[in-house]
This record gives sequence, structure tokens and C-alpha cells, in this order.
Amino acid sequence: MAAKPSIPKGTRDFSPIEMAKRNYIFNTIRDVYHLYGFQQIETPSMEMLSTLMGKYGDEGDKLLFKIQNSGDYFSGITDEELLSRNAAKLASKFCEKGLRYDLTVPFARYVVMHRDEITFPFKRYQIQPVWRADRPQKGRYREFYQCDADVVGSDSLLNEVELMQIVDTVFSRFNIRVCIKINNRKILSGIAEIIGESDKIVDITVAIDKLDKIGLDSVNAELKDKGISDEAIAKLQPIILLSGTNAEKLATLKNVLSASEVGLKGVEESEFILNTLEAMELKNEIELDLTLARGLNYYTGAIFEVKALDVQIGSITGGGRYDNLTGVFGMAGVSGVGISFGADRIFDVLNQLDLYPKEAVNGTELLFINFGEKEAAFSMGILAKVRAAGIRAEIFPDAAKMKKQMSYANAKNIPFVAIVGENEMNEGKVMLKNMETGEQNLVSAEELIAAVKK
Repeated sequence: MAAKPSIPKGTRDFSPIEMAKRNYIFNTIRDVYHLYGFQQIETPSMEMLSTLMGKYGDEGDKLLFKIQNSGDYFSGITDEELLSRNAAKLASKFCEKGLRYDLTVPFARYVVMHRDEITFPFKRYQIQPVWRADRPQKGRYREFYQCDADVVGSDSLLNEVELMQIVDTVFSRFNIRVCIKINNRKILSGIAEIIGESDKIVDITVAIDKLDKIGLDSVNAELKDKGISDEAIAKLQPIILLSGTNAEKLATLKNVLSASEVGLKGVEESEFILNTLEAMELKNEIELDLTLARGLNYYTGAIFEVKALDVQIGSITGGGRYDNLTGVFGMAGVSGVGISFGADRIFDVLNQLDLYPKEAVNGTELLFINFGEKEAAFSMGILAKVRAAGIRAEIFPDAAKMKKQMSYANAKNIPFVAIVGENEMNEGKVMLKNMETGEQNLVSAEELIAAVKK
């Protein structure tokens, strides 16, 4: 007996209903991106490892899926190297490519390669899958979609403001209540500076980013393990546990960071973004959260994260400003800011809260029953008119028993069934059955179209 097939852990199959739901997500996000003037691009699933390595920190590098070279990938590797069993070193020898980890680094590569064709500021969006060799768990997959929007070639904080408006609009359309969290890496740098640990900024941000996951005691233990002094950790406590309104937090930070030029710059940027958004009257809450650190190495200014309020799940959107990401590809001085919607987590949230609109997940609206060649030929003429009117319709391909065809309609949740027999053909009409109410009416093609559309 053949072994039962399986799929890799952290990946999923999607049924037709699930795909309808996913397309609702992608189309909603795509529509909002278009409202703000973003244009779509796509990049390859695989990139050169030289493009990806070193852009996500040590933890990110470990999570890259590497692609084995084709051909004799052992050529050029010595017996000594093989026997050393040094996986990382060997991988670097026979893997030149890897699956993309996110869409931002490939986008930076795209900008550099196509700089002569691009008009700046360049507003692009990208909806494609990414891969991470992570441990699968609830809400975390090895293959998942990101829906990114980035603006490069502009330093204006209005870009940050508009990205937050996009986030607010998208989740309002989904009817998901969220909290939009905002912080600034310059504030975090200022904090590291005033506690005397400027060289440990990455260690500090990676640790405090885990506050809501592992708790304060574990964060402090991690900071100590990284060589940060007890005195510096003590100074850090009131800052990362800061509470109050956004305005109160900003006022406190102005005092605390008064000796740090970079820190005050971060406060100023955050104040502009928050004050401008306040005038826009967002539907969702926006909160200045100093524990938000987003450990990726490339953020340099504002950073964002979105949490669903009614479901226990990780971040469902994130992003921030990266002032010189293209610099690693030889194109210095191009500032960028972007966001990424986690489509797979949004999918899970919408499922848990049952928030999909009926019209988004319904497939076929009308099924023609097939009684034989003559009836099918008559039905096909009306079917063409129905489809031309924008109604999703099909005919059962075989002249099967009525019970089988009706079971098919029920299984696919088709709301209307058209029955065409000899009597209907003689009158040039169709018997239309409403599958929900059981009501049947003899109608013309035009009346059928009106009834189904209604």
C-alpha cells in the first residue's frame, strides 16, 4: 500500500472556501493600497543568499531556507570540510540561493537594480509568500503571505501618517478591532545612551521586544546575560514600564531624554505622527509603546505593530522606517518606510471572529440542472446571458439523477437552482428555485437575472 502523502510542517493546503476568504483579504488590502497611490510589483521567490544574509541579524540568518545548488555541489569541498560537519560552513559552499525571508530586502534589491526606471518617491506594494525555517506554532507558519507597502525616496513623516491611515482603513473594512502600537528606534537609542549602554542597543531592543511574551523578570535576566550592568537595567525599568496617555508619555520622555539629541529627535518624530493622526480621527486606538522594539537591524526611525483586541494572537501587521537599506546594495541615502500585513494571521483572526461577509465567500450563485441534451442546449443559451450579467453560474455537466444534482448544489451552498424541462422550454422560460426558502417561480431570462441579483 502506498504511503499516505503529507506536506511539510508549517505549511497548509487551502480549500476553495478558504481561498475565497484569502482572496477577500488580499483584495481588501489591495483596494486600500490603490486608494493611497501604491503600485504593485513582484520579485522572485528565491534570491541570491548574498542578497539575504546579514540583513535580519543572527537570528534571522538562521531562519533562512537555503536552496542546494544543482549539479555536483560537492565539487570544491575538501574531505576535511565534509568531515568537520560544520553545517553553516558547508551550506555556504553548496547553497548560493535562498527563499526570501520577507519582501523588504528583495524590494531594496529591486530598487537598486531598477533605479533608472523608477520615479521617486516610489510607492510600491507587494503581495507574495515568504518562508522562514521557524518552529511552527499557532499563528506562526514556515510559509506565509505578506502584503507590504513601502515608500522610498522621501524623508517626509507624512508617509508614516498615511501608512497608519492605511492600517486603520484596512482593519475597519475587516471589522477587526485593533490597537496600533508605535515607537521610534531613535527613542530606544536615546534610552541606551542615557543608561550608558549605547553599544548594546541591539541587545536591549531584542530583549525588551519580548516583554509581552516572557515578562519583565525574564527580560531583565536576558539583559544581564548580554553584559548590561545592574545599574543600567535599574535605570531602564521606569522607562520601559512608562504609562499614561500618549501626550503624557511624550512629555515624560522629553525630560528623561533631555541629554540625548537622538532621543529627542525620536520624540519629536513620534509627536508629529501622533498629533497629525489625532486630527484624522482614526477608528482604531493608536498607542505609543516603548516596549515595541522590533529586533530587525534595519529600522532607524518610527516602528509600528498592530495587535488584534478580540483574539489572542501575535502581531498581525508591522513595519517602520529604514533610512539606508539600499546602501547595502551600493545605493546610499535612499530613505524608506513600510508596513507589512500578515495575511495568514489576519485569516485566522477573521475565522475566529466569523467576520467574513457572505458575498465574499460564496462561490456559484446559480446552478442549471441538466436533464439531457436538448434541455442542456436550451440552458446554455440562458447561461450565457446570466454570466454576461455578472452572475456566477454553472450547469451540471452530466444528465445525472435530480437528487445527485441537488446534493451538489447543497454541498456548494449554491443559493439558486434553475430547472429546465420540456414545459419550460415550450414557454421559453426557466423554473427558478430558491434553495433557502424552497420557493419556485417560472421566470424569463431577464426575470431570472433580476431575482438572483436581488
